[in-house]
Amino acid sequence: MTNTSLQQETIFGHPKGLFILFFTEMWERFSFYGMKALLIFYLTKYHLFSDDSGNLLIGSYAALVYAVPVIGGFIADKYLGFRKAIIFGGIMLVLGHLGMAYEGNAATQSMTGEIVRDNFALQVFYFSLSLIIVGVGFLKANISSLVGELYVKGDARRDSGFTIFYMGINLGSFFATIICAWLGENYGWSYGFAAAGVGMFLGLITFISGKRFLEGKGESLVPELLAKTSFGIKNEWLIYGASALSAFFFWQMVQSHEAVSWILKIAGGLSFLYIVYFAATQLSGKERDQLIALTILIVFTIVFWALFEQAYTSLNLFADRILDRNVLGFELTAGQFLSFNALFIILLAPVFAWLWVKLGKYNPNTAVKFSIALILVGLGFGSLVLGINLSDTGKVAAFWLILTYLLHTCGELSLSPVGLSAVTKLSPVKIVGFMMGVWFLATASSEFIASVLANIASIDTSNGLAPDLNLAKQSYLKLFEYLFYTGIGFGLLLLILSPVIKKLMHGVDKELNN
Repeated sequence: MTNTSLQQETIFGHPKGLFILFFTEMWERFSFYGMKALLIFYLTKYHLFSDDSGNLLIGSYAALVYAVPVIGGFIADKYLGFRKAIIFGGIMLVLGHLGMAYEGNAATQSMTGEIVRDNFALQVFYFSLSLIIVGVGFLKANISSLVGELYVKGDARRDSGFTIFYMGINLGSFFATIICAWLGENYGWSYGFAAAGVGMFLGLITFISGKRFLEGKGESLVPELLAKTSFGIKNEWLIYGASALSAFFFWQMVQSHEAVSWILKIAGGLSFLYIVYFAATQLSGKERDQLIALTILIVFTIVFWALFEQAYTSLNLFADRILDRNVLGFELTAGQFLSFNALFIILLAPVFAWLWVKLGKYNPNTAVKFSIALILVGLGFGSLVLGINLSDTGKVAAFWLILTYLLHTCGELSLSPVGLSAVTKLSPVKIVGFMMGVWFLATASSEFIASVLANIASIDTSNGLAPDLNLAKQSYLKLFEYLFYTGIGFGLLLLILSPVIKKLMHGVDKELNN
C-alpha cells in the first residue's frame, strides 16, 4: 500500500472508523454522565425523596447498568454483531432520555410532613431508566469491542487507538457534567435531561452515518440465522422485540432495591462457587494460581469502586449542602464539581503512562498499584475530613472537594487501566468470557454497596433542603471518616498481600505493567 492510499484511508494514522466510534462514545457518555449528575438532585429536590431512598434508587439503577452489558455483549457475539447491537442500544437510549425530559408535577410536603408525589411522572421516570439500562447494555458492551476489530491482530496502533477512544469518554463526561448540570440546576430538570438526550441522538446519527468507515467490521457472524423467520417474524426482529420487552422487567427491578440486592448476592455467590469448583477440578499449577490471584484482585476492586462511586450520591449532596462552591470567582453548581474527575483524567493519563514506563524495573506490580489506588481513594475522603474540621461553623471551601477528586482520579489511573487487561491475561482460556462477566458483576455490586454506604450520611430534609448546616456537616464527617479508614485499611492489607499475589501471577504481572 502506498503512503498516499494510507493517508486517504486513515486520520492521524488510524482508521477513520475509530473517529466515528470516538464521537459516538463521546456523545453516549455525555448523555449518560449528564443524566447521572442530576439524578440525586432530581429525586431529593423535585420528587422529595429521602436521602436513603434516593441513594438506593441510584444504587439499583447503576448496578443494573453495569450488569446488563454482560447480556448485551453475549447477544452481539452470538447473533446481532456489534454494529446492529450498538444501533439498537442507541435507539433505546434516545427513547429513555426523551422520557427523562418529562417532569410532571413537583412533589409537595405539608406542614405535618406528608409528601404528595406525581406517581404517573415517577412511573415514566422509572420506565425511562429501564430503557437506558437496556440501551447501555447493548451499546457499552460492544462499542469497545468494535474498536478492537478495526485493527488486525498484532497491529502496533491498537493501544494508541484505544487511548484516543477513551479520551472520547472523558471529553463526554467533562462537558456533560458542566452543561447538563448547569441547565438542570439553573433552568429546570427537563432542560438538563433533554440536553443529555440531544447528545445521545447526535451520537446515534454519527454512528449510523459513519457506517461506510467501519469497513464491514462488527457485522453478524450468522446473517442467515437472523434472516430466518420464527412465528412469521424474522429472528433479528424477535431479538429486538424480546430485548425491548426486557425493559418492563427492569422497570420493576429499578424500583425494588431488595430484589436487586438479592440478585447481586445470589449471582456473586454462584460465581464464586463456580470459580472455586473450576479451579479445584479443571486447573492445576500455574493456571490455578493465576485464577486465585485474579479473584483476589477483583474482590479489592469492589472496595475501590464502592468508595469512588460516592461521587454521584454523597459527594454530590455534600457539594450542594455543605460546600462553598465559589471557585476563582465563579459560582459552580453542585453537579459541575463532577467535571473535575474527567478533567484530571485528561490531564494526568499521559503523565501516568509516562511514569510507569520511566520507572522501568521499579514499576510497581499490579497488586501494589491496586493498593496505591485504595490508599489514594481513602486519602481523598481524608481531605474532606480535614476540610470539615477546618471550616469551623461555616461552609467547607471548594478546594477540599477538588483535592478529593484529584486524589480519586490518581487512584483510578493506578487501578483502572490494568484491570481489564488483568482479566484477559490471568483468566484460563475456557472461562475468559465468564471472568469478564464476573468483573462487570463486581462493578455492579460496588455500585449498590456505594449507595448503602452513602446512607451513613443521610439527613432529614424539609422540601428537599437540609435544615441545619452544622448537623449536616457532622453526618458527612461520620461517613467520610469511615470511608477514609476503609480505603487506607484495605489498601494496606492488599499491600501486605501483594508479594503473595505477585507470586501467584507467575510473571503475567510484567506484561500488565509494560
